Amino acid sequence: MTAPAIAVAGLRKAFGTQTVLDGVDLTVERGSVFALLGPNGAGKTTVINILSTLVSPDAGTAVVCGHDVVVDPAGVKESISLTGQYAAVDEVLTAEENLRMMARLSGFDRAGAAERASELIDRFDLRDAARKRVKTYSGGMRRRLDLALSLVATPPVIFLDEPTTGLDTRSRQALWAIIRDLADRGTTILLTTQYLEEADQLADRIAVLDRGRVVAEGTAPELKARVGGEVVELRDAADEVVRELPTDGTVDGLRAAIDRLDALGVPDASISIRKPSLDDAFLVLTGRATVPDVDSSTENQKEVVR
Repeated sequence: MTAPAIAVAGLRKAFGTQTVLDGVDLTVERGSVFALLGPNGAGKTTVINILSTLVSPDAGTAVVCGHDVVVDPAGVKESISLTGQYAAVDEVLTAEENLRMMARLSGFDRAGAAERASELIDRFDLRDAARKRVKTYSGGMRRRLDLALSLVATPPVIFLDEPTTGLDTRSRQALWAIIRDLADRGTTILLTTQYLEEADQLADRIAVLDRGRVVAEGTAPELKARVGGEVVELRDAADEVVRELPTDGTVDGLRAAIDRLDALGVPDASISIRKPSLDDAFLVLTGRATVPDVDSSTENQKEVVR
């Protein structure tokens, strides 16, 4: 049996008196996309920092491509690439210059660096802007360039820490397509996100991290199944969701939910029924307010009646 790309057991980390990770276990298979889903402060970035050898764990073990992060950090670094929440590119240089410089630093000779830069420019659809200074790029273009820089040396494992933070919907979806293509080519990807839709669209498996612990793990359908049956929505006259109520999927359960929502007395209200979402699963698993969706703000969070 092939060893997993990443194996984490009993990982713990505290900063002063604050425990950030409290016994995290994870297994990420080779060539898969694994998402760590959770709100800000859940410990997602700390996991990435430990796995990339930037931070030492207090307890537990973490192995990446057969290399222990404490015993063999050099071996880990040779096997990974890390793309953080913000594009780490030189704004004064062009995309072509950034890529050539990274290739030279990775051991390519001059001709090889130019060839590798050209390949990545085409792969990430940057040809039209390849010789423009990066400071003129949009957020989506910067993120594509940042990811291209991560792939100069074609590492077997890539860590993406909230890779689509600050991007508009179109740029986010374009980056999703690139990430999926990387996995299809055999690259193992561990990404952190607070966006439910992102985890749903990309991940082969998802771990829900809350207050430093993994509270659930599985595929998106498996996590959604934990909610139970259908979800009943109460909408106001403007067709905005006012309340939601999970049910057990039975006729009696649906009737009870409808009666409960009808008793709220919302004027000109309508009721609809839908399948559970990853948003619903997160609430059931953590008992906390929903994680912000891709295009929602904190002011527009839906209230779920439990």
